[in-house]
Amino acid sequence: MPNTSQSLALAFAILIWPISSRADDSTSFPLWKPGVPLLAAEGLPELGDVEFHVIKKWDKKSDGYTFLHGTGLTHHRGKLYASFGHNKGSENTVTEEAQYRVSKDEGKTWGPLEVLDVGEEADLAVSHGVFLSHEGTLWAFHGSYHGKMTRVHTRAYRLDEKTGKWKKRGVVVGDGFWPMNQPMRMSDGNWIMPGFVAGAYSSKGVFPAAVAISHGNDFTKWDLVTIPVAKTVKRMWGESAIFVDGKTIYNIARYGGGAVALVAKSKDYGRRWSPSSPSNLPMTTSKPAAGILSTGQRYLVCTTAKGIGGKRTPLTIALSKPNENCFSKVFVIRRSRQNEKPGESADSLSLSYPIALEHNGKLYVGYSNNGGRRGNLNSAELAVIPIESLTAAE
Repeated sequence: MPNTSQSLALAFAILIWPISSRADDSTSFPLWKPGVPLLAAEGLPELGDVEFHVIKKWDKKSDGYTFLHGTGLTHHRGKLYASFGHNKGSENTVTEEAQYRVSKDEGKTWGPLEVLDVGEEADLAVSHGVFLSHEGTLWAFHGSYHGKMTRVHTRAYRLDEKTGKWKKRGVVVGDGFWPMNQPMRMSDGNWIMPGFVAGAYSSKGVFPAAVAISHGNDFTKWDLVTIPVAKTVKRMWGESAIFVDGKTIYNIARYGGGAVALVAKSKDYGRRWSPSSPSNLPMTTSKPAAGILSTGQRYLVCTTAKGIGGKRTPLTIALSKPNENCFSKVFVIRRSRQNEKPGESADSLSLSYPIALEHNGKLYVGYSNNGGRRGNLNSAELAVIPIESLTAAE
């Protein structure tokens, strides 16, 4: 986040329009449909016909990288792009880099590891982010910081199709905002990008969920809206996802004080919000992904099961009935052990930080897999799910 000690040029680069974010309606609501039993992880049904692919194998011996996290995905001009934060040092340190790979065959094979940005300033890190492909142009928005998670902000990049190089568009959201899921277009013509207000991690801190709202199709100008937090929430690392139902927006955020999803609601295109409050949906303390399928079903990808606690396995998808805003079914995308399929397998993995997007009748889910190693020493992997496999929730 820029402060008064930074240069005037950087200050002008940050285009923020602070606005009040508290809605009149402060009442929470259920995310899980009342009266429907939620099963423990062992009893959840598993999806069939899921394809698994490896985006980037964890391979410190060959490439020297340890930390990998925060996969971003998009389809653009017939190719599948995947990005992530990569670091040869420790997580959230100044040697973090934004890197990506491109697939020409829907994720089965991937091109070389490429650098999106490493940060030009000596103390600047650029980490994981999200993509947006719109009207033939590919944009990327990446969380960035100075030193060790100070002055967090979001930087924008636009791909030059002729040269294949990324053009830096500078800081577009400041005040701690880190995007966590790709922007979604709203019916008022603006785009809304979910994330949170980050800083140096503290197990006792409250880092609230937030959204950035574009000025139409100008992706260099965004309004930052920080979502208020219920008084009962004393600890929060608010990485968040959204689904958009007309002018009503639902924000689902990671908690810290408990293994349940926090939920907030806006009735005016994300400008004002009810406070992030504990819901009735168990969810591990990790970043979620959410959206609405072409079937009208709402989905939530994370680890959701009865009594799951803080376990980041199995990787699940919660689904609603079409056009309902409460989830009523949970499927397993993958469990820790699946020896006969691509990707790392062990008795207990951390399958976390998902991203999801629908394309040509399939849901593409990128996620981190720590291979049973401690910490975020992750591979980046991909699950491709036929949408017809998800209609069983109807």
